[in-house]
Amino acid sequence: MAKKILIISTSLRKDSNSEILAHEFEKGAKEAGNEVEFVSLKGKRIAFCNGCGMCQKTGRCNIRDDANAIVDKMARSEVIVWAAPIYYYEMPGQMKTLIDRANCLFCTENAIRETYVLMTCSDESQTAVDGPLKGVSGWVRCLQGVELKGHVCATSTTEPNTVLESPAFMQAYNLGKSIE
Repeated sequence: MAKKILIISTSLRKDSNSEILAHEFEKGAKEAGNEVEFVSLKGKRIAFCNGCGMCQKTGRCNIRDDANAIVDKMARSEVIVWAAPIYYYEMPGQMKTLIDRANCLFCTENAIRETYVLMTCSDESQTAVDGPLKGVSGWVRCLQGVELKGHVCATSTTEPNTVLESPAFMQAYNLGKSIE
């Protein structure tokens, strides 16, 4: 049965390596018959969570910016795919800010059941993903019935388009294609 998938590209660079991975995942997921929506954080205005707790009471953040529309899409999706560059062995700040702003998902009904992470980094080692995966795993643990199902990391992808020669390029496609 087809799933509703939301891919969130967190890189702010045009045609970044992580966004290329995200589009390849998208291609595989669509070929598998899934409904896929792609959202980029480029050009989006997303403020920091101010810790007021209003979202826990009302089910919606009271800060008026682009985060609310993205969080609404997240709540209606069965699968969330995060695509991100790794900065200093951690997820980029804009991704963490959006995760913080998705706090209302902890206390409201949502469709999310699976999460995947696609990452690119300059480092040559796959251990570069440990920090970002720990952060996403913490978010997933806070959501009822959600599982981190897989990840792909393209290492040594400092220069533009280097992800195209990485084994991760085909891995992202295959991971997307595997979702049924």
